[in-house]
Order: sequence, then structure tokens, then C-alpha cells
Amino acid sequence: MALQHAVSGEKIALKRSDEDIAFFTSVALAKTEHMELIRLVVTKDKPMPEHKVEGEMSLVCLEGELEVDAYGKTTVLKPSEMVYFSGGVPHAVRANEDSVALLTILLHPC
Repeated sequence: MALQHAVSGEKIALKRSDEDIAFFTSVALAKTEHMELIRLVVTKDKPMPEHKVEGEMSLVCLEGELEVDAYGKTTVLKPSEMVYFSGGVPHAVRANEDSVALLTILLHPC
């Protein structure tokens, strides 16, 4: 069963729950021609290796604690903290504890 993206004006629950079909997985919440919103789940045992995306992006920690490597340094994100990157910046993400974040990617220049 495919997960449906949210539509404009629709409330999106970000907190995980036991009934959540994607409790331990990342989920694309909404996607348009210019933007993608992803609830990103990073478990302590599965870091995201260095990669880059073409568009500008922001990463907001919702639960847990994340370490983000970019620009030759490590930034620790706790709940309610965020980091922003210009498009094309190589970065890696790992969790000090199982974590959930909100990832926003701008897909094409407006």
C-alpha cells in the first residue's frame, strides 16, 4: 500500500506512534515541483553516509540527537534545533540515539 502525500492545507502528524505504518522508516510527507518534506528516521545503528542533494535543505531534529558532518566539522542537533545547507553541500548524518527529523529540500530554483 503506497503512502499518500499530504495536500495543501492538510495537517501532518510528525510524531511517531505505535499505529504508524512507518514507525521506523523515513516517509515523504509531501512533494511538489519545488519542494519535498520528509520525516527522516535515523537509527543509532544505521548512519547516512556522506551524500549531497542539489537543492537547498534544512534538517530539524524532532526527537533524539543527531550529528551532522559538513564543512569539515560536526554539528550536534537536539530536539528543536536545525541546520541549513546550500545546494550541493556534501554531508553525513548519524544518530547518537534513535532520532526523527524533518527534512525540507528545495528541488528546483523558484
